[in-house]
Parts: sequence; structure tokens; C-alpha cells
Amino acid sequence: MSNNNNIWVWIEQRNGKLMDVSLQTLGKGIELAKHLAGKVSAVLIGDNIEGMAKEIICYGADNVYLVADPGLKLYQSRAYTRIISELITMHKPDILLMGASNIGIDLAPAVAARVKTGLTAHCSDLQIETIDNKPQLVATIPGFSGGMIVKIVWNEIKPWMATVSSGVAEKPDFDETRQGAVVKVDYEAKDEDLQIQTVEMVEREPASMPVEGAAIVVSGGKGIKTNEEFKLIKDLAEVLGAALGGTRPARDAEWITTDNLIGSSGKTISPKLFISIGASGAAHYTCGFMKAKYIIAIDKDPSAPIFDMCDLGIQADLNEIVPCLIEQLKSS
Repeated sequence: MSNNNNIWVWIEQRNGKLMDVSLQTLGKGIELAKHLAGKVSAVLIGDNIEGMAKEIICYGADNVYLVADPGLKLYQSRAYTRIISELITMHKPDILLMGASNIGIDLAPAVAARVKTGLTAHCSDLQIETIDNKPQLVATIPGFSGGMIVKIVWNEIKPWMATVSSGVAEKPDFDETRQGAVVKVDYEAKDEDLQIQTVEMVEREPASMPVEGAAIVVSGGKGIKTNEEFKLIKDLAEVLGAALGGTRPARDAEWITTDNLIGSSGKTISPKLFISIGASGAAHYTCGFMKAKYIIAIDKDPSAPIFDMCDLGIQADLNEIVPCLIEQLKSS
């Protein structure tokens, strides 16, 4: 690998605000760069974003490639794809990371296809390992319908590209004394940029407390069979002031929204306390909260895999234990 700006991170901004998932991804890029004695560069696209470029340097980037134009204020899929692809062709980074937001999962495969490289999506972790006496990027993802955790490596074609789920990495510390270079990149719209255009973006308020950023999350799994049982989970979350999450069966039953789905097809989070109830612990679920500081699991199956990873396991029927927990919490 080279030692000059070898790790790039695309930084997403909306309405003048840097997205947390991008800053977390920047944190992962900084972590990887330490193992490679390399540098981290960011790519920032939008309008009136010069102040954000300086902010990104304060978060740890060594350089920021800044592409500013009124026509780029909103995400424009073709324009963003062309801009990033041309920058890759010109500067040849070794690694390009993107946050796995709704926009990131649209942009990343388009860029990868254009520069003809591989992409690993929704990574639950990224590490540098030595393989054949060379440093190699290794991605961790849930595989085979969640039956196992799979490690993926890239071939020799670069850049190695990956999207990183929210909650996988920590947002770096902000240091206003940091210095770095802001490289302004000229942009001129081409016909291909204008074939598909975003004219408006509307963001809706979440229906319930978001699981991202919540200090405590209570999550219900496949073992919950009725509305009454899930109401117990909801009551426990309420008395704890916690966010309410769940697995795919809970989402299919419409007990939670897609926004609060935990796991490989939903959110990756790192709360201070995660309480899992009625979920056996398949890999596609547990990958969503592996970095929680403390994990409590309640399940009536003594052989449930989740008991192998939790800090405190309670083998019990949720109808017996959860009402007691609620009563004790209310009286304390």
C-alpha cells in the first residue's frame, strides 16, 4: 500500500449537517490508517459546505476533497457517482469507505461498478490483517441467512470498497486545533449528470424513539408470540426510558417499525445497555448490538446461542420475569 492518502471516506451531509454514520465511518478509516501508517482523506460534495470541510479536518481527516456547486446541494446520483469515480481514477486511493445510509447504499455500488472494483456492503466490522505477508483489509458480515459470521477479503483490484453500518465505529473526537488541507475540486455539470435529478428530499420524523444513540435499548425477538407479550416488552422499555427494538418477526408483526429493526437487515447500535428478550441469538441479529457495553438476555431456551455472548443471562419465560422486573423498577 502507498503511504499517501490511501484511505478515503465519503462524507454525507444533509441540510448543512454532517451525518453521524459518515463521521463514524471516518473514525473507522482513522483506526485502519493507524495500522497502515497511512493518511485519511475525505470527499465532501454539496453547496455552501466550506465550513463543514474544516469541521471534518477537526474530526481527524488529513485532507478534504471539496466539490461545491449549487446544483449539488441535494444528492444527485449520477453527478456524485461521476465526481467520486473521476477522483478515484486521478488519485488512486487504496480503500474507499462509505456509510451505509439510504444514500450511501445507492451511491457505493454505482461508484464500484464505474471504477470496476469490488464492494462489500453493510460491514459489521473492518480490520487490517496480515495475509501472505501483506496488510489486507478484512470485512466481517453476517452470512448464510445469519447462520454464521463471514470474513471477506478483496482481490488486488483497488480501491477496496466497503459500506459501514451505523454504530459499527465510534465518532472521532473533535479537535479544533487540528490542521489539514482542503482541496477544492472544480465541477462542471455534464449531460449525464442531469439525466436523473433529485428535486426534493423530505425527511419524516421517527414514529418512536430511535435505537441509534439510545443509552438503553430493549429488544423483542421471535419468541414473543402475542400482542400482550410484546406489550410487556414495550412497558419495560417505557419504565427504563429506553428505545424499543426488535427482530424481523417483530417487524413483520408490526410491533416495531423498520427504523428500529436490529441486525444485518436493520440497525447496528452500541448502547450502554441492551436487553434482548425472546430472541435465540442468530448471527444476523446479534451483529446489530455486539458492541453494546452490557448485554442482558432473557430466553426460556437454556441452549440459546445468545447466552454465550451476553453479560447476564436469565433462562425464564418472559411472562414470568418481565412483569417482576417492571414492578421492581417502578417501586425503586
